[in-house]
Amino acid sequence: MSDWRNDPAWPDVDVVMPIRNEADHLATAIASVRAQDYPGSMRIILGVGPSTDGTEALAESMAASSVDLEVVPNPSGKTPSALNAAIRSGSAPVIVRVDGHSELSAGYLRRAVEILRDTGAANVGGIQRPEPTTPFEQAVADATTSLLGTGGASYRVGSAARAVDTVYLGVFDRTAVEAVGLFDEDLIRNQDYELNIRLRDNGGTVWFDPTLSVGYTPRSTWSALARQYYEYGWWKAVVLRKHPRSLKLRQLIPPVGIIGVLAGLLLGTRWRPAFVIPVAYTAAISGSVRSSRERLRAPTLLIVIHVAWSVGLLRSASRQIVHGSQAHQSDRAPRSRELGRNGAKPDDATKSATAKTSK
Repeated sequence: MSDWRNDPAWPDVDVVMPIRNEADHLATAIASVRAQDYPGSMRIILGVGPSTDGTEALAESMAASSVDLEVVPNPSGKTPSALNAAIRSGSAPVIVRVDGHSELSAGYLRRAVEILRDTGAANVGGIQRPEPTTPFEQAVADATTSLLGTGGASYRVGSAARAVDTVYLGVFDRTAVEAVGLFDEDLIRNQDYELNIRLRDNGGTVWFDPTLSVGYTPRSTWSALARQYYEYGWWKAVVLRKHPRSLKLRQLIPPVGIIGVLAGLLLGTRWRPAFVIPVAYTAAISGSVRSSRERLRAPTLLIVIHVAWSVGLLRSASRQIVHGSQAHQSDRAPRSRELGRNGAKPDDATKSATAKTSK
């Protein structure tokens, strides 16, 4: 790992942000990062994609009058391409990924650098903290942070600092990231998870610490949520083809559950005991979000998440089998809404990024 860990001085930090169609929120997002009050030198590097709202011109104007802000072009508009362009443009030994509407907990950068140094990890991260603004978003938050919504993923529900398979966003040791080739630009989704696989395969540690948190706003409509998880499922199949050993038990829960329900309903017409499968699944879903304030909507949303993720996963996997190669998988993939506004659909208005105290 890098020599900076043995230097008592605070290391330089490059904050890399993929940006597109963010004119209304860009100034607030940048102010949020600056509010971290990091004791070392910090530079913000924006990977700016083609925009229709003047984002590119605004970003260039802001960079021209700032010593800590740099803009690099991202012609493809894809998130991993933006991240890689920003990373290559910088040189700091620590790289911090921040998305356009992320809400970093107070002291996030300082604490993350301390954890990197203390643990020797290649990447550290914390809790993905939902901050709903409507009852629907609250129901989505309850569904996605339930046991059957997360499978126990640490970045959703973790409470103890430990080595994990992945974290949300991430604060990276540059040497470790460059050693494995940065983000995979073929992946519209799951590019962070896939990078963490390679970091771990290369001997690095991915470290979760619950004292770190990043806020986000959950999806605000049924269709947006379904599309989000369909895309997650689609790209998870691509990652699994690249890294078959990365399959986790929690990732089997949705497809096994949905296929079991369908099989139970079909067989139940001839053999009634088979109906116990959909009944058991429904009971498990309801029990998983029992504490939700949205007791009727949250379980239904969890079913939508399972169905959408499973359909995306199975459809993507079947196409890979038929074509025998993933070389052109991105050409057949669903067009991600991230090409609109950094992963968000136009009706998924998210909060402006402002630094908040960890809850």
